[in-house]
Amino acid sequence: MAKLYFHFSTMNAGKSTVLLQAAHNYRERGMEPYLLTARLDHRAGAGRIASRIGIGAEADTFEPTDDLFAKLSARKAAGPVACVFVDEAQFLSEAQVWDLARAVDDLDLPVMCYGLRVDFRGKLFPGSAALLALADEMREVRTICHCGKKATMVIRQDADGHAMADGAQVQIGGNETYVSLCRRHWRAAMEAG
Repeated sequence: MAKLYFHFSTMNAGKSTVLLQAAHNYRERGMEPYLLTARLDHRAGAGRIASRIGIGAEADTFEPTDDLFAKLSARKAAGPVACVFVDEAQFLSEAQVWDLARAVDDLDLPVMCYGLRVDFRGKLFPGSAALLALADEMREVRTICHCGKKATMVIRQDADGHAMADGAQVQIGGNETYVSLCRRHWRAAMEAG
């Protein structure tokens, strides 16, 4: 029975690594995964999912206005699909999360979404909020703060390393821009920033 999964965490927890390993496991068993990632995040190249540890794979892309149910229906019609993997799921719109839920329910396609839960201000991304509401199963991919506690928050830093409290919700970046922290150290950084 197909399900909608949401694997969430902060930056640098290894979400893309986990996605790529799971997709590899499907291929190794002769089953074809279908990989999707947000078109706006092209740090690894257009249409590519990559991990900081050096592994990567080609992927189809989505934009906020794409009808993902139609996209998945067309992909399934073109050939067998064992599982759909969505990287950068925080960039999905609420309507797209409903599209994915419909693909699970009506096309019997398992869908595994990987993304951030909250932004640098501690606010839910729209895609993440919809996934938290609609996912059949949720799994936290854990990483740690510099103090050793579980990191649940992320700060965006300016060029001087100070935490930013304002700015657009979406700004593509990596270790040079974002730092994962426990809630206590996130609060301290936001108060000092």
